[in-house]
Amino acid sequence: MLQQRGGREACSRNVIVDQVVDLAGDVALEAADGVAAGRIVDDMAMIDRLVGATRIGLGLAAVGRPGYINLGHDVDLPAERTVKSLRARVHILLDQAYAAGVRYIDVARSYGRAEEFLADWLDARPDVDDVVVGSKWGYTYTAGWRVDATVHEVKDHSITTFERQLAETRALIGNRLDLYQVHSVTPDSAALTDATLHRRLARLAADGVAIGLSTSGPEQGTAIRAALELRVEGVPLFRSVQATWNLLEPAAGAALAEAHQAGCLVIVKEALANGRLAGREGGPVTAALTEIADELATTPDAVALGAVLRQPWVTVALSGAATSAQLASNLLAATLTLGPDHLARLTTLAEPSTRYWQHRSQLAWA
Repeated sequence: MLQQRGGREACSRNVIVDQVVDLAGDVALEAADGVAAGRIVDDMAMIDRLVGATRIGLGLAAVGRPGYINLGHDVDLPAERTVKSLRARVHILLDQAYAAGVRYIDVARSYGRAEEFLADWLDARPDVDDVVVGSKWGYTYTAGWRVDATVHEVKDHSITTFERQLAETRALIGNRLDLYQVHSVTPDSAALTDATLHRRLARLAADGVAIGLSTSGPEQGTAIRAALELRVEGVPLFRSVQATWNLLEPAAGAALAEAHQAGCLVIVKEALANGRLAGREGGPVTAALTEIADELATTPDAVALGAVLRQPWVTVALSGAATSAQLASNLLAATLTLGPDHLARLTTLAEPSTRYWQHRSQLAWA
């Protein structure tokens, strides 16, 4: 589908309910200029690998490093959290996910050695040529493979950090990198105002890598809308938006729908609210999820992920599974049917954004 924005045409295959579907037919290569035409072709090549795949992707935030903030993370990983043991865990999860039809894998420079583990997996499986690899830059991992580190990651959206981390990502992933995202953009991020950075990102896009951003915080919608307005020489800069959306924090929904309408990929992270929607937190939220799960003969996490997949603007919802059992349970969401009554009951679980993000900021690394 060709959509007119700012005098240029942008193209994306959009997601409707259960699968990625092609609303475009043939791509009109008579774009406004060669740059726009080239980006259309690159976008379509990436989307083609998602067509027919499950709409659940696999994020490696919880297994690329020994510590993370998910509830129960202290018991999810091996007792000895060595590089060797986590590499093995990541490869088991990737094998399981790929066999189940997962084709989007999400990593980041700050996810410890997640890029390295993924690169090892890809190198050992040269026949796997149909996955879409997305990584992120903007946070530097500083924990030194320790769970008890004082500071686990440092945020910096400067062009200096971009150049350094892109080189690091390229050294590991090489030309398998499909999507490079600015990590955790907020309305005050320099990534939204630095014209020099924008031009550099546009050059990366011209080399065939889609440019995206992830957002966090109670003003995700403001950041997303600001990003959608950015142009470099008339061409939209960002082709993908990754944001937190879940039953507790659905505030970014309207902005994500706008991103979808603008032709962007929409990737949902933290669909299970760092374990709060996976039955690991007591109280009325878990009780409501468990009640519906029992009615549908499924699991609470599948219900929560299923609610995300019911949003018509979602391209991919990430599983952040740290164990094979968690991944298998998450994947049940892909075939789950939630009725209007279920969705109405789930809607009541939402809490104010400020409260949600304050709660998240207090989660302990474990």
